[in-house]
Amino acid sequence: MAIKKSELYSSIWKGCDELRGGMDASQYKDYVLTLLFVKYVSDKCAGNPDSVLEIPEGGGFSDMVALKNNKDIGNGINIIIGNLAKENNLVGVIDLADFNDPDKLGKGKEMVDRLTNLIAIFQNPDLDFSKNRAEGDDLLGDAYEFLMCHFATESGKSKGQFYTPSEVSRVIAKVVGIRNAASQSETLYDPTCGSGSLLLKAADEAPYGITIYGQEKDNSTAGLARMNMILHGRTGAEIWQDNTLSAPHFMNKEGHGLKTFDFVVANPPFSDKAWSNGLNPAEDEFRRFENGIPPEKNGDYAYLLHILKSMKSTGKAAMILPHGVLFRGNAEGDIRRNLIRKGVIMGIIGLPPNLFYGTGIPACIIVLDKENAASRKGIFMIDASKGYMKDGNKNRLRHQDIRRIVDVFNDQTESERYSRMVPLSEIEANDYNLNIPRYIDSTEPEDLEDIEAHLRGGIPESDIEGLSAYWAVCPGLRDHLFSPAGRPGYCMLRVDPTEIKETIHSNPEFRDYTRDLKKRFDGWMEHNTPVLKGIRAGQNPKELINLISEDLLSVFSDVPLIDRYDIYQYLMAYWADVMQDDIYLITNDGWTEANTLRRIIKKKGEKETDEADIVIGKAKFRAELIPPDLVVARYFGEEKAALDSLKANFEAVSQEMTEMQEESGGEDGLLAAVTSDKGKISKVNVKARLKEIRGDSDAGDEREVLERYLTLIERESETKSAVKSAEEALNTQLLEKYPELSEDEIRTLVVDDKWAASLCSDIRDELDHLSQRLTGRINELADRYETPLPELEDEVEALGAKVDAHLKRMGFSW
Repeated sequence: MAIKKSELYSSIWKGCDELRGGMDASQYKDYVLTLLFVKYVSDKCAGNPDSVLEIPEGGGFSDMVALKNNKDIGNGINIIIGNLAKENNLVGVIDLADFNDPDKLGKGKEMVDRLTNLIAIFQNPDLDFSKNRAEGDDLLGDAYEFLMCHFATESGKSKGQFYTPSEVSRVIAKVVGIRNAASQSETLYDPTCGSGSLLLKAADEAPYGITIYGQEKDNSTAGLARMNMILHGRTGAEIWQDNTLSAPHFMNKEGHGLKTFDFVVANPPFSDKAWSNGLNPAEDEFRRFENGIPPEKNGDYAYLLHILKSMKSTGKAAMILPHGVLFRGNAEGDIRRNLIRKGVIMGIIGLPPNLFYGTGIPACIIVLDKENAASRKGIFMIDASKGYMKDGNKNRLRHQDIRRIVDVFNDQTESERYSRMVPLSEIEANDYNLNIPRYIDSTEPEDLEDIEAHLRGGIPESDIEGLSAYWAVCPGLRDHLFSPAGRPGYCMLRVDPTEIKETIHSNPEFRDYTRDLKKRFDGWMEHNTPVLKGIRAGQNPKELINLISEDLLSVFSDVPLIDRYDIYQYLMAYWADVMQDDIYLITNDGWTEANTLRRIIKKKGEKETDEADIVIGKAKFRAELIPPDLVVARYFGEEKAALDSLKANFEAVSQEMTEMQEESGGEDGLLAAVTSDKGKISKVNVKARLKEIRGDSDAGDEREVLERYLTLIERESETKSAVKSAEEALNTQLLEKYPELSEDEIRTLVVDDKWAASLCSDIRDELDHLSQRLTGRINELADRYETPLPELEDEVEALGAKVDAHLKRMGFSW
């Protein structure tokens, strides 16, 4: 049985992180990812005559396993990797990390232990790529992405630029237009490809197996990119190592000009100060700087101009650049003006700050389009700077942020405070400055105070009209909440502030609205339940989530008050947290095998139990697919009720004992003599004290309290034992029930009781947030104008008079 993907990847990272020692993550990644590559190709290719790679004798992962604890392990690993590299023309690609380097891996036994433990991590039986049956699931690609992200996070400033955050890569891949590729002959290029993650994300969007080209300056990073391509099945990708600006590799057929591509994506180094090293821009043989020469110490536009020159006449491109390229002047201003006049800039997407690993500055995505340049009348702009979530010390785009950006850009949808098509005439009037705030005011409207309402009371109707979206859905609700204030333009709150929420929830129109939302969700669930229950081994999980998420967006596309992207986020967040792990198990093992309980060996420092654990004595079993509480709820309701009753009795006895300690446990209390310095009362001490005061006629009250407390101790022990026995009995029944579950029962428990129930709960939460927002705003307005200024002045005057009188009585005067 496979373990969950998230658990697998986390365990790999945890092990790798512990072994890193004093080495920087930007260096350690080369060792870990090389071993991951060797492990993968060994699992997938060994003994497979149709494989693209050959595993030679003495060149596979099993040979590394044989080296564990060998004093010459480092040199041995180098030899194994060298054999694999020579056999498959990968010299200079997978053999860049030196596994026999004592400066990085330690000397003597330290190196032996470190490398032995590192091999052991990848020797984990659960990390067997030969067993991955889910077509298109990309188990290894996800593992590679997970590790690369963590290495980038740990690498620190200026060392994490080998990796573009996957969320940003997904946006670029979806807005560059590669989904419209018409044939396999079309090409994709990244001139600063790093480890290749952006290239691969873009290639995945193409409907055909598009041809991939990439160039990367850093030698080890270029090696990672080549490995990445092989691991993702893109063996035809051509990755070249060299400086793109001073030594571009890809040439046209004639060999004297740059090769041009259908699609280009890039995340160049921000504000590269050394961009012109080895290059004389004024005499560039490729005429890349015809629109102007960038500043000597800032290469942002150098990369943009290289990309522009590398595009076909019908080419499209999308790249990440710092915001400064939109508004900086002098040479950059001249280049920007020339590009705008030529119409090659199709769109600009402003991103949130602190998304990238090498820098915290905000960036933007610039989309270029040569095909429609001549007829371009404007530039489509999006201000997506406010759509993100915090993730540690970085920001991260959520699923809903990515989807909103992509939908709005691809559909060219104008949205207030978010997006608009800006005419070229307006840009020209602003001296070709493309700073997004000049064209899109994304600030929320100011909440203005009403002076007359402060003076005379009442809630301004203009503020109530600000809630018009609610009144459009529930027109009668407004009259239930507000009444005329006796003068035009103002209203009074009709209900007590404490009754606002109840008034909203009891409103028939609001109830109809909530029923409609529930009906829509139920309809979506009913439509997709056969799809979910029909999941089979070998199916592509990513195609599945795309199918059901698209349907969800469609179902909630025209619902007032609720943002469909918020609903979409619930599904995608649940997918990331729970569903994709579940579906990975099912597509890999099938429903029945995925439901197998796994025996857990408690590790040092591990918490005692997990909610998915079934404990009997010292044995612990983990239910990876179906939480035990769902099986209990469906099949053992009576047993659970009896157990809950026993637990309630135990809690009642414990509470009574606590109350007695509070009443009689002080220094002079009747339980003082049996209370330890730590505040504990034991049965032994109580019995000893009772024996001590047996014949004392003056100790009647103490004896009564002690006897009562002793009874509680015995009852607590009895109920605790009964709870334990009932729990073990229920867990034994559970342990027997799991293997008895039929495939249909498993489907029902997973799809209906687990997935559908959780998502339905999220929809209810969204409705609660909706009513809370309306309740909060009405309360805010009511509080703001509750007491008019004259009443406040009268109150201040009355309070002042009281203070004066009090001071006079005390003998003070002024």
